[in-house]
This record gives sequence, structure tokens and C-alpha cells, in this order.
Amino acid sequence: MKKASDQAYRILREKILSGELPPGHQLKEEELADLCRVSRTPVREAIRQLETELFVRRSDSQRSYVAEWTEADVAEVFTLRGMLESHAARLAASRIDSDTIAALKQVNEEMRAVVTAEILDDEAFLALNERFHSLILHASASERLAGLLGRLVLQPVVHLTALAYEREQVNRSLSEHVEITEALERGDTEWAEALMTAHIRRAYNARRKHAA
Repeated sequence: MKKASDQAYRILREKILSGELPPGHQLKEEELADLCRVSRTPVREAIRQLETELFVRRSDSQRSYVAEWTEADVAEVFTLRGMLESHAARLAASRIDSDTIAALKQVNEEMRAVVTAEILDDEAFLALNERFHSLILHASASERLAGLLGRLVLQPVVHLTALAYEREQVNRSLSEHVEITEALERGDTEWAEALMTAHIRRAYNARRKHAA
């Protein structure tokens, strides 16, 4: 049963993140069971998990829907993410090791290849972006931060914001990653914190521009 519910969870999460199951869409167990090729019980378990992660909301009538996001919701997510990730960067600057710095530089080089390619691979960019931020979070060595940020960074609005980036924005994101890496390598806690704050805030404003 666990394997089937995991399969349903992965499929439904991917379809929510991609927008194939859009905000406000009602999640009907029978239809989703056919979609995921499992029985209704694993689907029910997957929906419960997605609800705890804020991907899904349950109405007063106990129907499940893909969560919808108001502008206030989006602003709050990015504000909280900015506070937490900037603190993670500050901690990481005082704790990071040479292997993690090397890994960050490697991610930056791989991202450079993606953003300079003739056709931008959005999913590759997103995967590298997530890897970069995950390395910094790991270097912060804070389980509390990892738990709090894990729920924020995986929210659909964060995923879809990165997918909406234009070429200028992905280039800017890479430049900021390079500068953040330099601050971390130098062990400059205040610089790293300030750069990460600005980096997340720019992402939020890029999202607002795209939504306008």
C-alpha cells in the first residue's frame, strides 16, 4: 500500500506543480485513481499528505481542491522564505566547508550552461536552482530551518515563479548565485544574509511582474 500511495503522491504533486491540475480544481478520488493507476485508498492517502503540505485544501463539505493562492498568500510565502533563507545563508557563511563551496561552484557552472544555451531548459534551471538553495540550507546545519523551509520552497507558487522567468531573469539569478557563493566562501555572514534577502525579494517581484 505504501508504494501505491507514494506513486499517487508523486504523480499528483507533479501535476499540481506543472499546472496540469490547476488551482481550484476538484480532486475526485475515482478520476485520480485512474490517472495514477492505483486504487482509491492510496489516492486518499496521497491527498491527505498533499493537504498537510498545503498543496490541497478541503472544503466544509469535505471535498478536496487544489489550493488557490491570493496575492496576500504569495506575498507571505516570499516574505517568510526571505527571512528564513537569509538566516540560513548567514549561518552557512560561518559553517560551510570547502566541499560544499566546490559543489555550489559546480552548480553555478552547470546553470551557466543552461542559461546560455540557445533554448532555455526551464526544468533543468529549476532543478539546479533547488540544488543551490538546498546546499546552502544543508550547510546552515539547522534542522529547524530545514523543516520550516522545506514546506515553503516546495509550494507550487515558488515552483511556478521560477518556471515563469524570462532570459534576463535567469541570467540575473545566476549572477546572484555566484555572488552569494563568494560571500559564503569568504565567510562574510552579513553579506551572505543581505544577498539572499535581495535574491528572494527579486524573485517575488519577478513573479508579480509576470502575474500583472
